[in-house]
Amino acid sequence: MSRPLFGFRPNLRNKAHRKAWEILQAVPEGRKNAFLVQAILEHEEEEALESTLRRVLREELQSVPSQPVQQPEEAIPSEMMGFLGSLLGED
Repeated sequence: MSRPLFGFRPNLRNKAHRKAWEILQAVPEGRKNAFLVQAILEHEEEEALESTLRRVLREELQSVPSQPVQQPEEAIPSEMMGFLGSLLGED
């Protein structure tokens, strides 16, 4: 069985591509394949962990009773109403 071939042609006008290219260029020759394999596997593992974390948090939050926060109702002071009225030209 022949080995599959993968080509990477970054668009250097794209900031993300340019950054990825710079990182890849810093990897020593002979280590680029191992670097890409590790990066891909870590990305997949990170996504799986994030998905699991989101699921667990969602389940836990459903079991926490939620109560609306009561805001104290405060009357607007008559001085403030008078000031606002004066701005509107009311006497």
